Amino acid sequence: MRFVLLFCLVTGLSFSALHAQAKEISDKEMYKKRMELYQHMEAFTQIPWYNLAAIDQYERSIRFVRSDLPKPAGLISIYFPPEKWSGLANPNHNDTHPLSIAFFGGIGKDGNGDGKADRNDDLDVLFTLSEYLLRYGTDDDDFEIALWHYYKRDKAVQLITEKAKIYKTFGTIQLTDKAFPIPPGYNYSYRSTWGDRRGWGGRRIHEGTDIFADYGVPVRATCYGVIELKGWNKYGGWRIGIRDLNNSYHYFAHLSGYAKNLHVGQVVKPGMLIGSVGSTGYGPPGTSGKFPPHLHYGIYKDNGRSEWSFDPYPSLKRWELLEKQRK
Repeated sequence: MRFVLLFCLVTGLSFSALHAQAKEISDKEMYKKRMELYQHMEAFTQIPWYNLAAIDQYERSIRFVRSDLPKPAGLISIYFPPEKWSGLANPNHNDTHPLSIAFFGGIGKDGNGDGKADRNDDLDVLFTLSEYLLRYGTDDDDFEIALWHYYKRDKAVQLITEKAKIYKTFGTIQLTDKAFPIPPGYNYSYRSTWGDRRGWGGRRIHEGTDIFADYGVPVRATCYGVIELKGWNKYGGWRIGIRDLNNSYHYFAHLSGYAKNLHVGQVVKPGMLIGSVGSTGYGPPGTSGKFPPHLHYGIYKDNGRSEWSFDPYPSLKRWELLEKQRK
């Protein structure tokens, strides 16, 4: 009966051949169709749409940067390994028969009522995920427990729940805007300094780009995200860390101060004031003035296993250009 009800919910959505359409439709239409999928699955399962969207976006982000995972092809990017979908003991890891999959302990389900449990079908994948989450319940604590049992990684739970919080706050998944960290109208200069040697505190490389500006110049969030870190570090002085929807961590250091009422766990958006340029760091809390005022801006990527720094300069140049075009 559950399969019949779900099939009735989705037959009016024109979701046939979603896999083939994903590369052909516009970005706007793609976001619209994904949102429809999430919302109709919520209507059927009572799992909040933003939780489904958060898992999908987390997996999409890691699949684009991992060589051991296939790149996303459909609208939904959640990846179930063949042995998990069909059952570890199943001799046919490409099995699409719901009964034999269930017999061998596989997780795969038929979500569109066509009699097949196809891990390359967007509806089958999203329904299978929903059925897994329903084993644990539908409230926030149940969601986190389900995530931990599936991913076995605390960081994955954190990143997915942060994404859900962002989507819930703004009520949409189409959150692609970016902002240059220094507002228009202020003087600043920067060049690519990622990878340069640094000597204070021991040998290390420079994991960011320095944007030189006057003391007190406003610093803005560059993306939609959640504040993961706020406080002092002997290298970075007063600093802020923001995690975005693509699993990237945006790091702002050497600040002279913070925007009022800014706190860890807060959702931010591009262009939102978060602090001001300073020269703090290279010592105990309060140390300042050991170098010219500037903003150290770095980006780190999480791939589901580890996190690493990459050069933010190309992104800064792109956001700077977009800022000028908007102006």
